[in-house]
Amino acid sequence: MLGVGDALRADPRVFVYGEDVGGSYGNAFLLLRPLLKEFGDRIINSPIAEGAVLGVCVGAAIAGQRPIGEIQFNDFVATGFNQLVNNAAKNRYRWGGGTPMVVRMPWGGLRHAGPYHSQNTEAWFYRTAGLKIVVPSTPHDARALMASAVADPDPVLYYEHIALYRDPRIKQMLVDDRPAPIPLGKAALRRAGGDLAIISYGAFAHAGLRLAETLARDGIEASVLDLRSLVPLDRDAVLGVARRCHKVLILQEDSRTGGIGESLAAIIQEEAFESLDAPIRIVGALDTPVPYSPSLEGFYLPSDAQIERAARLLAAY
Repeated sequence: MLGVGDALRADPRVFVYGEDVGGSYGNAFLLLRPLLKEFGDRIINSPIAEGAVLGVCVGAAIAGQRPIGEIQFNDFVATGFNQLVNNAAKNRYRWGGGTPMVVRMPWGGLRHAGPYHSQNTEAWFYRTAGLKIVVPSTPHDARALMASAVADPDPVLYYEHIALYRDPRIKQMLVDDRPAPIPLGKAALRRAGGDLAIISYGAFAHAGLRLAETLARDGIEASVLDLRSLVPLDRDAVLGVARRCHKVLILQEDSRTGGIGESLAAIIQEEAFESLDAPIRIVGALDTPVPYSPSLEGFYLPSDAQIERAARLLAAY
């Protein structure tokens, strides 16, 4: 990963710590393998214990280092929950101390990997004060947001959607020089249109773009807002696109109940209600564990057809 390489080159305090990241492996997806020759002494294998990974990162950050911890699949962060929620997130509040650490967490479905390797855990931490959450959807943004995450004085959860790792549809040519960092809390307007606002993040930002292209063939012009960060949230961008388009569709991969979409809808209806011409619609997954079966996963996750139906109902309201 170019962003991790940039951080290792720029700051000798940076190191990577996680299960199977070092040696000759380079993590479960082999993403770090190109960095092992140059930084093998700073890409360090951990025990198979997520609580230990996060505990080492918290301690190292307090001691002045800039750790990048890795949870092999975001689902496994549950065994280190206390280290994040009651230690890393609370240090600034408790005694004014920063905890500058990044936790990389591959996340999401669309891969038929079942309930232990496909969950969306961002909602677990969204309401935990003291944690920041980054959700890039493109290679360029992943690199530029990593720079900001590593430089941040507080803990940043950095979610990487597994289904996007090798998706040929999102390939980008990246130059060798480091890009300018993207500030945390700055959304990206991927497409402009005045008939419908589509708000999403991660892999489903691309579902939103596909939807916008489909709708455009029938004369419905949609804006697509990619949040990029959940905490801090770009409230100005969210409210701005809602006010311009007057109708809002929120897409998320996570289950509808208790997800980020419901929080976004509350913000919009409280602060931009006078601009709305229709109820806000939220499309998310079912309130069940993620199935293993490909056909069942397809039924569980919001499909392009399901998203399109919701958009057309909203456009016609």
